[in-house]
Amino acid sequence: MLDRLQALADRYDKLSELLCDPDVASDPKRLRDLSKEQSDLQGAYDAYAEYKQVHAQYEDAKAMQAEKLDDEMREMVKMELEELGERLEELAEEVRVLLLPKDPNDDKNVIVEIRGAAGGDEAALFASDLYRMYTRFSESQGWRVELMDASESDLGGFKEVIFKVSGKGAYSKLKFESGAHRVQRIPVTESGGRIHTSTSTVAVMPEVEEVEVEILDKDIRVDTFCSSGAGGQSVNTTKSAVRVTHVPTGIVATCQDGKSQNENKAKALQVLRARIYDIHRQEEEAKIAGERKSKVGTGDRSERIRTYNFPQSRVTDHRIGLTLHRLDSVMNGDMTEIINSLSVAEQAELLEKENLA
Repeated sequence: MLDRLQALADRYDKLSELLCDPDVASDPKRLRDLSKEQSDLQGAYDAYAEYKQVHAQYEDAKAMQAEKLDDEMREMVKMELEELGERLEELAEEVRVLLLPKDPNDDKNVIVEIRGAAGGDEAALFASDLYRMYTRFSESQGWRVELMDASESDLGGFKEVIFKVSGKGAYSKLKFESGAHRVQRIPVTESGGRIHTSTSTVAVMPEVEEVEVEILDKDIRVDTFCSSGAGGQSVNTTKSAVRVTHVPTGIVATCQDGKSQNENKAKALQVLRARIYDIHRQEEEAKIAGERKSKVGTGDRSERIRTYNFPQSRVTDHRIGLTLHRLDSVMNGDMTEIINSLSVAEQAELLEKENLA
């Protein structure tokens, strides 16, 4: 581990030199790439610097312990060694986590798709609740949310809603949300007061650039139509809504929330690229992982990942066995504890894999 850290520190110092080079400063793309690489190394570099400092203090204290000391001084050195030893263990663990392989998509923006599944109108209303939850959480992180497409139900929920979240680390925190979300509550349409169970599915995909997924003009079919509101009522007399079909795969993306046909086509292509990339990514992960599911879930759309029980004000994440009795705050976007717990579980699994390797 120390050899890897020293190599990382050497690379960080080299990057510092390069960033001061006038040739690099005059090349915006190279400057941006090197700055990002150094920024990615910053956490591990700082932790390693502190580790070396604490280790030197620990060695000095050990050398002092070997000297002739009075009882009071010996006790002080002993306490210092214990404190420094504990800090060294903490830093070693911190560094091990920082050295774990990083998901290359973690810093990307995301495209999120929510669909009402089992439960009809109630599932659509719950999909709307989830959209609000993610919007509130994104706002708390300083991220920007952009609605890309939505299909409303008669009661004001969403049969489907697609939106983009832009901000640093958006994918790293929202990637755990893919899967089936189950709600247990008394629907507004229920006159008998019975609790119903409904589900909505969430798909979180990293936004991809054109260079990552190339879509050729000859491989797509573009259809235009009038935008519509709830119940199919026409709200736009011009054909500004766009449906893009990727003929080789049959994947379709639709967008009607933009102000123009060109804007809707650009957004639909963003969604299309994300969907194609997501399929390839899942296929690659399936090859690597085989049939084994990880502790934090595979992201399979059919996998039930979380239950929201309104009568008991309880939310349970089934992948890590986490239960919180503050459903209202979670639905208002206070998701930090859930997401942090899932992140810790992911790190623990990666550490276990590394130890077995």
